[in-house]
Amino acid sequence: MRKITTSAYTPTEIKIESVSANVARVIAYPFEAGYAVTLAHPLRRLLFTSTVGFAPTGVKIKGVSHEFDSLRGMLEDVALFIINLKNLRFKLKNDSHREVIEYSFKGSKEISGADLCNDIVEVVNPDAYLATLNDDAELNFSLIIQKGIGYVSSEDLRSDIDDEYIALDAFFTPVKKAVYDIENVLVEDTPDFEKIVFTITTDGQVKPLEAFKNALEAMYQQMSVFKGVLDIDVDAPVTSASVGSEYSRLLSSVEELNLSARSFNCIDKAEIRYIGELALMDEKELSELKNLGKKSLDEIKAVMEEIGYPVGVALSKEVKEQLKNKIAELKTQMSSI
Repeated sequence: MRKITTSAYTPTEIKIESVSANVARVIAYPFEAGYAVTLAHPLRRLLFTSTVGFAPTGVKIKGVSHEFDSLRGMLEDVALFIINLKNLRFKLKNDSHREVIEYSFKGSKEISGADLCNDIVEVVNPDAYLATLNDDAELNFSLIIQKGIGYVSSEDLRSDIDDEYIALDAFFTPVKKAVYDIENVLVEDTPDFEKIVFTITTDGQVKPLEAFKNALEAMYQQMSVFKGVLDIDVDAPVTSASVGSEYSRLLSSVEELNLSARSFNCIDKAEIRYIGELALMDEKELSELKNLGKKSLDEIKAVMEEIGYPVGVALSKEVKEQLKNKIAELKTQMSSI
């Protein structure tokens, strides 16, 4: 039976399931009726458009003047070679945004993605086929690999690529598939609350959970324009009688505290990932963290007090136990992804 309320129900549960190395499932609930799809649909779009990946943007082949040319001794013509090249999924190892890599092959050989791996770049689908050379063939080419999001056509890239290079359509997104299901869930005898079940598949450039986090960050960044101008308080309301509402804040990442680099690095090295972990500590425990100086301690105390959870705050025994269990569960799930 639905009751009169003055605010929408705040979801309190999230589960992360690792299906395989490149597939993960994220489950969140309960949402008010209609809220699940309102959140899920834009998140799905952002998974495809905002997740950072890598793609070849230009290729220069010795002895080849254009993409409709052919190369002596190579089974594929250049157009098919380029199609196969765009099917390879690259990943720069040094966190660079752009690299130019030289390759050289000579003699009879079937070239696959594994043959393009080196100290600079990894091919995450190493078994993918590229080309076949005969005994007297020689293939020398330079490849530009860049970091980006979404899709950029070769026409848009042409002005940024040197004339001797053939510009390539760049498919940056590492998300191969993102689907969501909306299921009904029972809350306090009301059966029409909703659960979102996201299933995310990537090509191996990034882990599925990382892609999901990127989408969430993009959503927060886009919405933040309204918060600054309209002075919107987006924190969930917290009441002593609502453990679920407390979770919604205490189970947030410590990154949301916007601490200085020195303070954040100290708690990060201590493997503190959630605001609730700080709320469970008293001042003595906090001060004993390695390399945490007085200035950083004072900063953390001030920030925690500002959000309503002063260091050493007296949480109820029930909340403490449930919070500890929930944080342990989340950390276990994170480590399995």
